[in-house]
Amino acid sequence: MRSLSRAWHAILAAVIVASLIVQIILLVTQGADVTTGAENEAVSLGTRFVRFFSYFTIQSNLLVLAAALTLAMNPEREGSVWRVLRLDALVSIAITGIVFTTVLASQVQHSGWGTFTNAGFHYFAPVWALLGWGLFGPRPRIAWSTVAWSFVWPALWVGYTLAHGAASNWYPYPFLNVAKLGFGTVLRNLILVVVAALVVAAVLKLLDGGRRATADRPPLRSPASPG
Repeated sequence: MRSLSRAWHAILAAVIVASLIVQIILLVTQGADVTTGAENEAVSLGTRFVRFFSYFTIQSNLLVLAAALTLAMNPEREGSVWRVLRLDALVSIAITGIVFTTVLASQVQHSGWGTFTNAGFHYFAPVWALLGWGLFGPRPRIAWSTVAWSFVWPALWVGYTLAHGAASNWYPYPFLNVAKLGFGTVLRNLILVVVAALVVAAVLKLLDGGRRATADRPPLRSPASPG
């Protein structure tokens, strides 16, 4: 199982790396938007990269990549900070898949290589990452304190996104566009996403505690904080 786990997470990492490389090439040559695929060559290259790494989609995939690489090296990876990273990766990539398929998929204009990156970021990574956790764990790794700490990064992302949008009038997703929708509607949309994330995190926590430990040793007690 350890060899299979390593291979599974190595494949996940390889697909994300390939998707990132292709998307960056499209970004440089065409200014292609990571979500809709729309081209915007008029925007400076520096601005394109700032926007690229501002997407929740990209940050989620980077978290999954980091977790996958560590698991490809050590399928029984442990550590309080790593537990938060792993849960962040799982919850955020699940939300990426859910929001894209239910809200954004009808708005995409991908073609050519953009179709590959769209599939890698929004479909393959969520399904493969969650299936990998279900099959290989490692478990148990999620305490309620881990769940609490895992929402620090999303909260920072929301704050950054709203501040960046107010300063630049650019928002990574249409449902967060305060200029067009108004703050009240955006706040409602954010609450819906947060509730969905809480549900995903709670389900993962309950499954993590309710399934057999994947390690050979007895379950480790989780510290109160990730530090």
